[in-house]
Amino acid sequence: MQHFQSVLDQCPVGHPDHAAALTNLAYSRLEGYIQNHLQDIDTATSLFRESLALRPQGHPDHASSLYNLIRALIWRYSKESTAVYIHESAQLCCKLLPLCPEGTYLRSIGVDSAINYVISKLPINASDEGIHLRRNILELCPVGYQLRPRALDRLARTLQTRFQQCGNIDDIDETIQLRREAVFLCPEGYSDRSSFLNNLALSLAIRFRNQGKPNDLDEAITLHEELLHLRPVGHESRNFTLDNLGGALVTRFNRRGDIDDITRAISLRREALTLCPPGHPRRDTRLNNLAHALITRYDKSYVSEDLNEAIYRYRESHLLTRLDDPGRHVTLFSLSCALCSRFKHTWKNGDIEEAIRLCQEALTSLPSLHPDRCTSHAWLQRAYLSRYCIQHNPTDLSSAMEHFRLSSIHPTEGFPERIRVSIDWARQAEIYQHESALKAYQVCFELFDSHVMSRSSIVSRREAATAFHGAQSLPVDAASCATRRDNLRQAVELLEQGRGQQWSLASRLRTPLEDLWSTNPQLAQRLSELSKHLSHAQGSTDSTDPAAADRAATEYRRLTGQWKAAVAEIRNLRAFSRFLLPPSYENLQAAARQGPVVILIASQYSCSAIIVPTSGDPHNVPLPSVSLTELNNLKDRFARAIRHASVMGPKVPRNDLIVLLRTVWNEIMLPIVNVLENVLKLNHRSRIWLCPTAAFTSIPLHAAHPFQTNADGSKEPCLEDLYICSYAPTLSALVRSRQMMKKRVTPSFATIGQGQPGAGKGKALLAVDSELELVHKFVPATAKRITISGDTATRAGALQALEENTWVHLACHGKQDPTQPYDSHFVMKDEHLTLLDIMEKDIPHAEFAFLSACHTAVGDEETPDEVIHLAAGLQFSGFKSVIGTLWEVNDAVAKHVVEAFYKYMFMDLKDGNGVVMDCSRAAWALNCATHAVKTKVPLEQRMVFIHIGV
Repeated sequence: MQHFQSVLDQCPVGHPDHAAALTNLAYSRLEGYIQNHLQDIDTATSLFRESLALRPQGHPDHASSLYNLIRALIWRYSKESTAVYIHESAQLCCKLLPLCPEGTYLRSIGVDSAINYVISKLPINASDEGIHLRRNILELCPVGYQLRPRALDRLARTLQTRFQQCGNIDDIDETIQLRREAVFLCPEGYSDRSSFLNNLALSLAIRFRNQGKPNDLDEAITLHEELLHLRPVGHESRNFTLDNLGGALVTRFNRRGDIDDITRAISLRREALTLCPPGHPRRDTRLNNLAHALITRYDKSYVSEDLNEAIYRYRESHLLTRLDDPGRHVTLFSLSCALCSRFKHTWKNGDIEEAIRLCQEALTSLPSLHPDRCTSHAWLQRAYLSRYCIQHNPTDLSSAMEHFRLSSIHPTEGFPERIRVSIDWARQAEIYQHESALKAYQVCFELFDSHVMSRSSIVSRREAATAFHGAQSLPVDAASCATRRDNLRQAVELLEQGRGQQWSLASRLRTPLEDLWSTNPQLAQRLSELSKHLSHAQGSTDSTDPAAADRAATEYRRLTGQWKAAVAEIRNLRAFSRFLLPPSYENLQAAARQGPVVILIASQYSCSAIIVPTSGDPHNVPLPSVSLTELNNLKDRFARAIRHASVMGPKVPRNDLIVLLRTVWNEIMLPIVNVLENVLKLNHRSRIWLCPTAAFTSIPLHAAHPFQTNADGSKEPCLEDLYICSYAPTLSALVRSRQMMKKRVTPSFATIGQGQPGAGKGKALLAVDSELELVHKFVPATAKRITISGDTATRAGALQALEENTWVHLACHGKQDPTQPYDSHFVMKDEHLTLLDIMEKDIPHAEFAFLSACHTAVGDEETPDEVIHLAAGLQFSGFKSVIGTLWEVNDAVAKHVVEAFYKYMFMDLKDGNGVVMDCSRAAWALNCATHAVKTKVPLEQRMVFIHIGV
């Protein structure tokens, strides 16, 4: 070292060898530091920096000077673990690697090793700066470079950390894309493949908890199973895989309830714990996770041994967890949860006091935007509510409801967990009659809307909506809650927001923009284009390739963000403050412009009707003699009676149906009729619209009948004697149809029939062709007419006819799919014409459709939106007025109804008198037709047809 110093003294600043002398002296000092002979690393680093300054970019020795400084910084970091040195090393590596292509001297002496070290040791820094540095490093590792998989994984880890801190779904999506590429670049046999598989599986599980996509969880479990085979008994990382697979199985058990999952999860986590004996650095985590599996099983089976062992394991884990451990809060609220469960059975005050204290400590330890604050609030509400149930202190109830609220609105937690919390909030607020119940329902619908909107296809939106236990009844329960609080306007608003969700989300992309075009054409153009792009993107996210599906979902979310930004900008305009927001009562009342709308609410808490009049406040009609249980029983009795009637002779009295229709009249419709007649003073033969919910949707309300003869021999009028009845799937759908009535075009009439659908598609319908001829005979000569039947009645042919004609009559088999309503269909010659096919068409000029097919107006019982059926789908796609069916149609007798209907529908149309085909006459024509065919058509085949729309 003295010799090198002497050389440097002889090569002062300005000497051509000064930089080389600096480098040699620095090297000697670095070697001394490496071998622990010297601790003066500062001088060595300074000498390397001085040498680098003398060899700027372009100098032949610039790259070697960079490498020397990197090497010194790496050695210093390896001994001192000070982050600033590895951080600077990473920045210098970004400058060095482009200067050292394959085959150069520096690559041969260790540049790759240095970069590998930097990639591996650079601390996780989830700041924008840290992520930017990781991206720069990845750019230096092109496809084919041996270090690319590791650079991908480290960037993914950084993005995942930011996601866990801030909750931006784009970060976890990109994490998964990066980790898929890392796995792809490491085929079987590659040393790091198992680590990359593990990390991908963990990221998928994280996204599942945030977004609730079932495919993510299933894929994570498959990857963990593969890993378990790669890490047999004796493998140093086997305990990680056992624990992670156990965690994924616990999650699946919570969603699907298969007892085999939780049993195996506990077994796997016990094995993982045995591989981490006392003194093992991961023992605290293994204890906590085993306890979590045990408490999960206890919550379903209530075996006290599981609870007691869980508490014991949690306490042991708590003692082993360092105070500065970033995951300590998990142990705190996990133990709190277990103590809370025990308190419910033992009533020991010490348990609940400790539970509250631990959860408050966990909450205090977390930053304001940490996603786990949502869980902490959720556990705190559970603790306070548990104590309230025993001690009945109103303060505890208020605290529980406040923590419900804070948990459900926490911005960085995923929508699925917040929705579950808000559903529980609503339920508990109802049980304890707390004033926050209505707010809970509102928050729940807002979260549902945001969650479902994030799904990029119509089918996946329904999957998202059906994933939550108890969600089906939320709209009617919310309306019942508002009704019981005498807030009928809000009852109507909440019911509409909850029930019409699937339709309203789909219709947002088809919103007419005429008013916006006249106010701000540039903004209207931008929203129109974005809506078209989003509609197209909906179909591109159903790929079976997970990576392709992820990319498509990311693109869909990017477009959604731009669309939302445009909508927000529109709402800043003076006349558009409520643009695409849930409609107010004043907006919804437009549905009653031509007659009152009767909303029938079937909730577990109360059953009632709300009448929305043409003007003024809504009217409440209590139905005290009806409960949800009785309605479900009535619905089932109707189904049995109709099946029985279908095998009876046409002249045999339908006594069972008569009894049931009399019940509907006396207990449901008579109280409503009394209000219509005596309060609203509604004239007889006026139009009314029925908007049934829940069990009411499966009861033929329009056919309610007293079947009573007066003393003078006259018969008591039935509902259809008094009023012209139509149905409205939602009020918004009726409003939208009325608005679109302005767009009238020259009428064209298509008759579509398929009576010979082919093997396996249903029996032959022998009366279809004669029915089509019958309809054709009544269609005015002024309308363009086409008929599609036989071999031409294909899926494509029927779709084209729907798109190109304003009036349609469709006679064929129809089937409602109870498990996937969007697969409900009309049977064509080749493929089914599905509800999804129809919904994807936008036919604003369409006017009327007669669906002479079975089950075309039967809804979906699994979602909060029960009105997903074929008739509603046609209305959504543009048909303003639709005749549908509630159950199986007998085509041999249905043609009598069809003939009478078209006779009345077109009876006033005469060539040259200026009268036009008017789809709003359909309800009146159907009413007249069912009266006219009483002697020809049995009761169940007359009441099977209903009118929907204007």
